[in-house]
Parts: sequence; C-alpha cells; structure tokens
Amino acid sequence: MTRRHVHSGSPYEARVGYCRAVVQPPFVFVAGTVGRDPETGDLPADVAGQCANALRIIAAALEEAGASFADVVRVTYYAPERADFEACWPQLSAAFGAHPPASTMVVAGLIDPAMRIEIEVTAMLRG
Repeated sequence: MTRRHVHSGSPYEARVGYCRAVVQPPFVFVAGTVGRDPETGDLPADVAGQCANALRIIAAALEEAGASFADVVRVTYYAPERADFEACWPQLSAAFGAHPPASTMVVAGLIDPAMRIEIEVTAMLRG
C-alpha cells in the first residue's frame, strides 16, 4: 500500500500546506489537532470542550485511515498551561481505554492564545 492523505476539510490544511493525517503503512500519523470545530470554526472556551472536539476530529481521521484509538501507539499533548491538562484526563482515559499509548505532555504556547490543548497521535494499522 502506498502513502495516502486524509483531509478533514479544514481551510487551514490548504492554507498552511498539511493534511489531517498521513497513512504510510504500517503507520497512521495524525497531525496536531486542536479543538476548533472544522465545520463551524467554533472553539470552546474551556479545555475540556476543546479536548472533546480534538478527540472527535482525531477519531474521524483514524477511522478514515482504517484505525481507531485502540491502534494508537504514541500520543503527544501540548498545552500552554500544565494545570489545564488534568481536566482532560477522564476523556483521554475513556478514549484510549484498555489500550493506553506511550505519551508525552509538553507545556508550550499554541498558535492561537485561545487554544488550550493540541493532540497528535501515531497509530499502527492492523495487518
């Protein structure tokens, strides 16, 4: 299987020059994903709402690539405030369930000060 690109429809993909995910078997690389709804442009004010949106966007990209959260082997979280991260733990635990990936959390500024979390994942396709 050759490389395949997964697009979310976000206008930023064309403007910035990236896609939501790249499928390069046996891996799926999902770009850093924030909680801005790609259809409406809405960005919840709270980190939990942004995390929920980001997880939905990631889940859709993984599904289109032929994977799921159970296939994620690595996740990196970026947040401008370390105190915000704990509010996301219940959602992250629910998403990854019995298949927790290796993870890293980095405290870093994001491209928009209103953004509270960005999540990127790498999954392995079952073969």
